[in-house]
Amino acid sequence: MAFAIVPQPIPAPGTGAAVGVDRGVTVSAALSTGELLSVPGLSQAEEKRLLRLRRRLARAQRGSKRRATVKVAIARLRAREGDRRKDWVEKTSTDLARRFDVIAVEDLKISNMTRSAKGTVEAPGTNVRQKAGLNRGILANGWGRLVARVQDKAPDRVRMIDPRYTSQTCNACGHMARESRESQALFLWVACRHRDHADVNAAKNVRDTAVGHAVAARGGLLLGGPVNREPQRDLLLHGG
Repeated sequence: MAFAIVPQPIPAPGTGAAVGVDRGVTVSAALSTGELLSVPGLSQAEEKRLLRLRRRLARAQRGSKRRATVKVAIARLRAREGDRRKDWVEKTSTDLARRFDVIAVEDLKISNMTRSAKGTVEAPGTNVRQKAGLNRGILANGWGRLVARVQDKAPDRVRMIDPRYTSQTCNACGHMARESRESQALFLWVACRHRDHADVNAAKNVRDTAVGHAVAARGGLLLGGPVNREPQRDLLLHGG
């Protein structure tokens, strides 16, 4: 069954609080409040069924009824996954619009980030498989749709923030160091030993920038270009 968006009234503003939202692939949206939100995908059983169907599709003869039946079954699973993603976006965007007066998100150029990983004949891409996988992750987590729906429901209350330095700057002391990101999930500032979830730390920096506390690399030289919050994002932000 196709997913239908039910028109919703614009929620009333929240309590005057501001929230920062850090979008990712492992965690769909990390909030400066410490909440970690993830898009519900297919269940483990559904993923196994999808894998079996893909194997059947690979063995099926082109043009056969069996192949057509398998393709329909795969499309149904994909549609179910898409419906869940759209439902999550609607519920999450409504919740953000109701709870907060200022919603700050990074100004990511998603269309550029998800452009073809293969490049061209004259300028072929690098790390094509990794980039393609990350592209699918970005689209599967509804990065663009989430922001668009928040803007629809909270007009004039969404702040688009420059993403530079948000992942490397310690929200506790304000200093920046690339090595502070110990892993995908852990931010441990090498100087003050502040510990936080890496995406939540970035979300707090996004929020603080929106309310007038600009993220800056105090105590060090600024590095040019956007900084990745997840290791794979270097492939999109700086790769060929």
